[in-house]
Amino acid sequence: MTEKTATNLREDDLKGAIRQLASSLDGLESAVERHIDDKDRMSSLDGEMDDIVLDRSRLAQSLDRAEARSGRLEEANKEVSRRLVNAMETIRSIIESQAD
Repeated sequence: MTEKTATNLREDDLKGAIRQLASSLDGLESAVERHIDDKDRMSSLDGEMDDIVLDRSRLAQSLDRAEARSGRLEEANKEVSRRLVNAMETIRSIIESQAD
């Protein structure tokens, strides 16, 4: 092998190695950019998740208050109904006693 051929082979090897290195660096740069994008998306999703958890907590508290109010209204409704029945029975017995 001549010196010129050996030099050309080393230059070709070097150029190939440089191309591989450049390609690897491009791939690494792309991977880093994807990682940064993924991290930004995760931060955004974390923020949205925090908002959802806060909304869920508010809705749960609102539901608890509504259920408590509904229970109170139901008890009041039963009490009013009981009193109406008693009033109707009292009126009926007064009317019956006056009819005799």
